[in-house]
Formats: sequence, structure tokens, C-alpha cells
Amino acid sequence: MKKITYLIPVVVIAIVLFMSSIFIVDEREKALVLQFGQIKAVKEEPGLAFKVPLIQEVVKYDDRILSLDTDEIEVTPSDDRRLVVDAFARYRIADVVQFRQAVGVGGIRAAEDRLSSILNAQIREVLGSDQVTSDTILSPDRRGLMNRIRDQSRASALALGLDVVDVQLKQTNLPSQNLEATFARMRAEREREAADEIARGEEAAQRVRAQADRTVVELVSESQKDAEITRGEADAQRNRVYAEAYGADQDFFQFYRSLTAYERAIQGGNSSMVITPDSEFFDYLDGTGLDGTSSRADRTGLQ
Repeated sequence: MKKITYLIPVVVIAIVLFMSSIFIVDEREKALVLQFGQIKAVKEEPGLAFKVPLIQEVVKYDDRILSLDTDEIEVTPSDDRRLVVDAFARYRIADVVQFRQAVGVGGIRAAEDRLSSILNAQIREVLGSDQVTSDTILSPDRRGLMNRIRDQSRASALALGLDVVDVQLKQTNLPSQNLEATFARMRAEREREAADEIARGEEAAQRVRAQADRTVVELVSESQKDAEITRGEADAQRNRVYAEAYGADQDFFQFYRSLTAYERAIQGGNSSMVITPDSEFFDYLDGTGLDGTSSRADRTGLQ
């Protein structure tokens, strides 16, 4: 009975030690077995693995492709047009042993800080080279620049046990102090273009108005000419009628003209006439005609 009592703790301890010596490596991970900080084994294949309990420890690292966003930095291309750029990189831990030796207990955070410094340095170097202008950086054909940044960053990141898979520029902007000047220049250019368009429009409008005025003058002149011709023809027709009427009956023509003169001269209102009674103007009103005989008014009953 005493043996069983002593045996149970031993079995429990043995089971605990056995369980603590087993660890599982996931297919998305790589593991290092460390003993007093020294690397004793590398486990890159997924499955069960063993370590010495209490003496050795296991450190696991992500084996997937990871992402890193860099901070915004200013670059100055060859045309001295400063730009603010930021990028993101995709990387993975290629050599877990070298990674551990390079970053120590800092892990992923320490590695990303150092990788960010590498990327920023390469971005400044590539985008600030003599062959690169701001137009090249802003153009859709900047893929070659990003490949250069990736390749040069990869060469430096290998010392950290990292493999830089890809580098992309997220945004490329002008510095805030240059934006207002750029916008002002753009506004000035647009206003100048608008002024040019307005001037051209005014010029075209002036041409149209001048053409319309000339057309109006021509039409009015032509109409006045036609009117004068028509008026002259009408006057000629009237004079011919008058002449025919005068030739047909001179007394009646004189009588008609006298009546027209009376109608125009003797109006209502405040009109006054000072004239001698024996004036020829009243020949058809006093009963005698121009020849001293009875007037046409007597003959027509208009005395």
C-alpha cells in the first residue's frame, strides 16, 4: 500500500514531464528549441516534436507572408520637386535561425522596425536618384522603381533572415506647404484659360453683332430704297390722276382743292385767321367762282 502511495506522485510527475516535453508545430509556423538562450533545434515541419522539459523552451515564429506599412517620408527627385510617399511591403521569415540571431528576443516588432528603416533608406535612394523625376514617380510606369526598391531592400533584409516579397507605393503627394502653391498655380492657369475663352467668345460675339448690324443696315437701306421707289411711283400715279382730273374738269378740280384747303386751314380749337373779305381764298364761300360767275358750291348745293 505504501508503494502505491509513493508511486502515484512519481507517475504524475512523469506524465507532467512527458507532456511538457511535447510540443506541436503548426503548418503556419516555424519553431526554435532554445536551451539557456542557445538554439538547439529548428522545427520547420508541422507535427509533434520533443524538447527537454524544464531546460529547453520553444519559440515559434509566423511562417506566413506578413505586411508592413512604412511611415511617410519626403523624397526629392532629380527635378527638385519634393514628394511625400509611403509604402507597404510584404515579407516573410526566410531563415528562422538568422532571424533569431539578428533580432534576439525582440521578435517581429524589432524586425519590422529595422526592416522599415531599410525600406525608407532604399525608397530615398531609388526615388532620389539622378535618373528619376517626379513625373516618373507619379506615372503608371513606376513599377520598375518599386522592383528596384524591393530588390535592394531584399539584399539588406537577408541579414535579418527576412525575404522581401513585394514593395508597393501607397500614395505619392506633395508636401502640405507646396499643395497650396500648386493649387494656386492650377487655379491661375484655369483662370487664364477661362479668360482666353471669354475673350475669344467676346471676339466671336462682336463679329456676329457686326455682321448682324451690317445686315440690318443693308436690309433697311434696301427697304428704304424700295419704299422710295414705291412712294415715287405712287406720287407719279397720284399726279397723273390729278392731271387727268384737272384736264377733265378744271372747275371741279379747283373746287376740290379749295375744299381741301378749307378743311386743313379752318380747324376747331383756338385757330385764328386774319384775311381780307375779298380774298380769293373765300371765292367758293361767297357764292362766286374765280371767273366772277356762280360758284360750284351754288351748283352743287354746298353754298
